[in-house]
Amino acid sequence: MTFEPNLNNIESLKVDIADLIEQLPDLKHQRLIQQAMATIVRLASSEIDRLDWKILSASLADMEQGFQLFYKYQHVRKVTIFGSARTPPEASEYLMAADFARCVTKLGFMVMTGAGGGIMQAGNEGAGREQSFGLNIQLPFEQEANQFIVGDPKLINFKYFFTRKLFLLRESDAVALFPGGFGTQDEAFECMTLSQTGKFGPVPLVLIDRPGGDYWKDWSDYIYKHLVQQGLISPDDPSLYTITDNLDVACNAITRFYQVYHSSRYVGDQLVIRLKTDLSDANVEQLNTNFSDIVVKGRIEKSQALPQEAQDETAVGLPRLVFYFNQRDLGRLYQMIAAINDLGTPSPAAAHPERK
Repeated sequence: MTFEPNLNNIESLKVDIADLIEQLPDLKHQRLIQQAMATIVRLASSEIDRLDWKILSASLADMEQGFQLFYKYQHVRKVTIFGSARTPPEASEYLMAADFARCVTKLGFMVMTGAGGGIMQAGNEGAGREQSFGLNIQLPFEQEANQFIVGDPKLINFKYFFTRKLFLLRESDAVALFPGGFGTQDEAFECMTLSQTGKFGPVPLVLIDRPGGDYWKDWSDYIYKHLVQQGLISPDDPSLYTITDNLDVACNAITRFYQVYHSSRYVGDQLVIRLKTDLSDANVEQLNTNFSDIVVKGRIEKSQALPQEAQDETAVGLPRLVFYFNQRDLGRLYQMIAAINDLGTPSPAAAHPERK
């Protein structure tokens, strides 16, 4: 059928889509479905190239795979492992990555990698097939999925880097970075940038080196010399990450992050921090005393779930802290989360930090 993008056809298509939506078995997200459909209809009535439609179609196909797979695992926390695809299996960095993956899966977390070789393969090997996800990228020279995830239903082959990275970060509750090249550096900085702009996290970010290694130490020296000392980032921003060559330190940085802290989101201009257990009034007063510098107006206050969070079923019953965060001093926010974990009394849920 030939489609002519004239007004009558567009209006008819809108009616057809509205009728189709009414027939869907689950109308819980009807408004959002209509918005998505309306966007496609508007594009259909505009002048865009065939290549634009191919990009849109392939992006939606990528996201369809990701949404359908991860929906089944939405209540399990996951750790994303980044690092060089060129690291050989005999390298100490490879062995360290495999041991780290083994460690976090024993704690109940699942592991996500880019499904390729090197550090990615080490992550899947250490975690084991049952506790692994692989988010592979289709490249002209054919990056094959590694032997420890190939053929698994939790392996996705993405067409685009941006959709692949969307899920590697969107689904992760912690990020571990091992030595790598441009891609690893990009991933480290993007994690921090997205956190700073409220698009990701906060989550623990752990930079892991081989025993006695100096890859991340030298990286940190660069950050201090060229970014902190020149005033390009806040002096507190190094609080965003933990650098270590010790697996116990790396794993503890992740589990401790979720001892009392559960998650956070923005509701309008307010940052809502969900907690596993309530803080005392004295604890909240202490937070107001110690972190008033990152509060734009008002105070840090205790709260129950806000009306805008009603559909977030995983966290609706949790106690909250609500305040106007300046969205600039991210390092100080991480320090505040650490203070919350120190002040709060761990609930029984703290024994299972891997559960959302």
